[in-house]
Amino acid sequence: MSMFVAGLVAPDLLASPKTVHLASMPSPPQAVWHLGPVPVRAYALCILLGIFVAMWLSNRRWLQRGGQYGFITDVAVVAVPMGLLGGRLYHVITTPGPYFGEHGNFWRIVAVWEGGLGIWGAIALGGVGAWLVCRRRGIPLQDVADVVAPGLAFAQAIGRWGNWFNQELYGRATSLFWGLRIDEAHRPADQPNQATYHPTFLYESVWNVGVGVGVLWAERRWRMDRGRTFALYVAGYTVGRTWIEMLRIDTANTLAGMRINVWVSLTVLTLALLYLVVMTWWGNRNNPPARRNGLPARGHAGISRQHSSVSRGRRAAGSRRRETAAEQGYSGSRSRGYPPVGSYDQPGSTSSGRYGSDPSLPYRPPGGDYQ
Repeated sequence: MSMFVAGLVAPDLLASPKTVHLASMPSPPQAVWHLGPVPVRAYALCILLGIFVAMWLSNRRWLQRGGQYGFITDVAVVAVPMGLLGGRLYHVITTPGPYFGEHGNFWRIVAVWEGGLGIWGAIALGGVGAWLVCRRRGIPLQDVADVVAPGLAFAQAIGRWGNWFNQELYGRATSLFWGLRIDEAHRPADQPNQATYHPTFLYESVWNVGVGVGVLWAERRWRMDRGRTFALYVAGYTVGRTWIEMLRIDTANTLAGMRINVWVSLTVLTLALLYLVVMTWWGNRNNPPARRNGLPARGHAGISRQHSSVSRGRRAAGSRRRETAAEQGYSGSRSRGYPPVGSYDQPGSTSSGRYGSDPSLPYRPPGGDYQ
């Protein structure tokens, strides 16, 4: 009777009693559908959905900071294609075997739908694309990086489900009840009878959601500017990527016994933490703490002493903001407690005026009433 129940749950495992699992996570029966001659691939849909979520959240956060409507879309038009190209190049360089090895196929480089996008290459080359747009518009890249950081984490969380459809990038064999069942065609050649493996795609997806939520929380709790929000996202992601990467068993180049991606994650983690420490030290050295008893500190972030009276500034803030919006013509300025984008300079500076900032307004830290 027990074998009959096992057959209902996992009929393909009856021939190997050691791998019978009454509870496991199934893999999708297919990863591509056809609308006539047009293939619709689940991997591509997951990537596109992740991009959409990242753009939606980033645009919302940009407008809340007084940024111009449509700017995030302009950045994405350049950064997303360059990011996809960078992600593919990173994968090909770090895993050249399927393309340049003894039995490799060079033309598989263009088969992006089969999987193989390296996050570090995507962020690096996508960042170059964002920098080009920011440089042309005169907007600090740090501001854009801080705005898009949570969205990137959520986009990665969604994109990882494409690996589930492709039955790829799973971890070592496991007998845990949440183990991922892999079809025989996608199992390692040396483990044809092992059916369940660690669902590393799920681990990373859940981890990335936690990173995105954690970044949003930290941004509310502390002053996170000048690229520190983005650095926090990078640090949080690399911590998870390091231990998850160590579980994976797919083919990868190694250095000193560790996968290249582990070394890259540890290096990027070190740089992100160093950036956080240096920028926090620099900010504390040049400016008093951003908050004292929940209110902006006197003279903080370049705000002169004549503007340090919060109560006096808040009484006129509403009418002043409406006047400023009409005069400077920026749209969607639902700042809701955020400082204008790029407003790091002394009152009267022209470097941040193009974003709709008003030097006469009292400073308000970015950890305001974000929802």
